[in-house]
Amino acid sequence: MSNCQTCPSNGNCNDKENCMIENNPMNNVKKIIGVMSGKGGVGKSTVSVLLAKKLKEMGYKVGILDADITGPSIPRLLNISEKRAEATEIGIIPVTTEEGIKVMSLNLLIDAETQPVIWRGPVIAGAVKQFWTDVLWEELDYLIIDMPPGTGDVALTVMQSIPISGVVMVSVPQDLVSMIVAKAIIMARKMNINVLGVVQNMSYIICPGCNEKIKLFDEEEQDITLDNLDINILGEFPMCKEIVDISKGKIENLGSDLDGIVTSITERILKELDK
Repeated sequence: MSNCQTCPSNGNCNDKENCMIENNPMNNVKKIIGVMSGKGGVGKSTVSVLLAKKLKEMGYKVGILDADITGPSIPRLLNISEKRAEATEIGIIPVTTEEGIKVMSLNLLIDAETQPVIWRGPVIAGAVKQFWTDVLWEELDYLIIDMPPGTGDVALTVMQSIPISGVVMVSVPQDLVSMIVAKAIIMARKMNINVLGVVQNMSYIICPGCNEKIKLFDEEEQDITLDNLDINILGEFPMCKEIVDISKGKIENLGSDLDGIVTSITERILKELDK
């Protein structure tokens, strides 16, 4: 394994002596975006897929690493649950979607997607690390990592062993969730990882009669929390059937309004990465 020449952080690393990152010399991944949340169920995987699809549509070479080992949902969201990754002598060949996105998930290695993963933390962390070092990602402009929820040992392993260029936090506008997301933001900063901003999911609904936005929650407490952390909101998603349909593999039915939101969020993320 080559630690520096094939590392996306090459040239920007300030602590090479203590670096824990291993890289596969057969891969050339330029930038890595982690998609993270303080807790599950806020739409982290959905945002990961939408971001990857939009980047591919923009002409980039893209991959998704599903680091949520105990709750892998990326194959279902991309409608590739029936496919399987292939283990070879030179590494694991990821599944490639019809539009050309490379995907690695534990659900692409097991017999049935409903089969539970009953592993202890160190084993899960080791599997995530292998998804980075042993998978043949080859040439990628962007690798999206759908990170596990929370701030535990698996998230810590991802941050320590994979050269993440920046993380996107996914939240919903509730005080309790905002507090938990704040913990994840502080964790990332303690690990010297750039927090690119927050994507707010389930932020509002559109009135079917007057087409006005209806906010579901009082966002004052969340706004105060984000201001105190000096974090910007990258964009907001509504609660709507089109986003619910993504869980059924129907991501092509977004519509122009939602597609515009995804485009705007993606462009803001790329702008933050280039700073």
